[in-house]
Amino acid sequence: MKNLIILVVAVSLFGVMGCGGTISLPATNTLTVLAGSELKDIEPLLADIEKNSGTRLVMRYVGTLDGAEMLMTGEKTDLAWFSHAKYMSLLPDANNRIVVQEKIMLSPVVLGVKESKAKAWGWLDNGDLTWRDIENKASSNELHYAMTNPTSSNSGFSALVGVASALSSSGEALQIKDINDEALQKFFQGQTLTAGSSGWLADSYIKEQDRLEGIINYESVLLRLNDGGQLKEKLTLIYPKEGIITADYPLMLVNGEKRQAYDKVVAYLRSPDFQKKLMDTTLNRPIVPQVKLSDKFSSQMLIELPFPNSLEVVDTILFSYLDKQRVPAHAFFVLDVSGSMRGNGLDQLKVALNNLTGEDQSLTGQFARFRDRERITLIPFSDRVLETRDFQIQGVDAKGQSMTEIRDYVNKFNANGGTAIYSALAQAYQLAAEAKQKEPNRYYSIVLMSDGANTDGISQDQFLNTYRKLPEDVRYIKTFTILFGNADVKTMTAIAEATGGQVFDGQKQSLSFIFKQIRGYQ
Repeated sequence: MKNLIILVVAVSLFGVMGCGGTISLPATNTLTVLAGSELKDIEPLLADIEKNSGTRLVMRYVGTLDGAEMLMTGEKTDLAWFSHAKYMSLLPDANNRIVVQEKIMLSPVVLGVKESKAKAWGWLDNGDLTWRDIENKASSNELHYAMTNPTSSNSGFSALVGVASALSSSGEALQIKDINDEALQKFFQGQTLTAGSSGWLADSYIKEQDRLEGIINYESVLLRLNDGGQLKEKLTLIYPKEGIITADYPLMLVNGEKRQAYDKVVAYLRSPDFQKKLMDTTLNRPIVPQVKLSDKFSSQMLIELPFPNSLEVVDTILFSYLDKQRVPAHAFFVLDVSGSMRGNGLDQLKVALNNLTGEDQSLTGQFARFRDRERITLIPFSDRVLETRDFQIQGVDAKGQSMTEIRDYVNKFNANGGTAIYSALAQAYQLAAEAKQKEPNRYYSIVLMSDGANTDGISQDQFLNTYRKLPEDVRYIKTFTILFGNADVKTMTAIAEATGGQVFDGQKQSLSFIFKQIRGYQ
């Protein structure tokens, strides 16, 4: 019997051992974490956190505003972890759900400029450089930069608030009367690439670095770009003398019943040993003074700009950016209305599009709707391209004429016929090329939604041959593909990769949610 027990124990241990011989035992606790996508850089350290705190963190990544809205509407999660909680703290319903919070690390949002440009412009080691100097280079068409959409990503949001505060020259927390729309419009003339997440923006910068002079992002992201070996020219990080907004990554306890596990996690995360490891791995600055700052970081003293203390002010800044300051967009929606979309699929599509006309009154919906000055082209298709319509958005009132016209057009969609994906996409690029020739100073993007495989029209090879012959500036127009129903994953992935876009999964999330996500990339 004793030998049998030994054998059973040995077999059991063998079953939980990996190839390296280490034993994988279940964690004492598991905490679910609603986290910003910028926290993905901490994933290599999750096993270490589990080992030393006895708690496994299960990360669920969402956009900042999505996360705030989820907290407001009672989403079940143990923790929330975003790059900062400054906006969230202004939302009473969301803030009331936070039991306690602790800051974990620091990363200022700054501008990275190609070293040769920084040298030519006298920006190297220039302690007197201002945001106004950056605005002048952007408005003179010398500085083209990448920055995330402030309504989708915290890095873009922090940059917008920081620039708005600096260009107001008020010296205090920004008020609505201090917002300098003219100066901000000049600053954002230089924004040539946008995105819904900081990580995707960095990846896209690598691909498009030849046409860009800079990128606004977290300091940690820019330092990793410099260390990544994929840049033709390293970035010089710019810390304007008026100041910046710094992400401080508060870990927030939502589920009060998990306080004990939370305290253990925080204790380890803020320990000097882990803070040093965190700094070396992610290039975020340590929050505790016991850890000496690595020489990778600038020794320049950082000045923190005051953050607005009013939700009304912050919302005004965001809406002003969308409606007045940013380069106006022209978005092309290539929409499958083939026979397989009949019924629920077509209903979902209509709801998703109508929500973008102002019917979605939620926190995220109000920022995702079609914006003033924007052009929208809808290209429905089945076995051929159907009637295509252009809309010029004038005002963002849900009852405005342009919004009503879009809804009237969308509600007439019928589902019939086959699926000519590539013919419709080729038509979109042709229309985009014509539009860009007439209005070069717009931000162009294409969205392709399909629930099946290509059955009609031109082939993938024929489309790619046509695409490669387009002017270079038109080839920079990205296609964001949406998987829906029985969509051909291989086809949709190939299109996104060929055009520099991204695939969004509408098979696991509602089309309305996916359309709102994509708006961050337009």
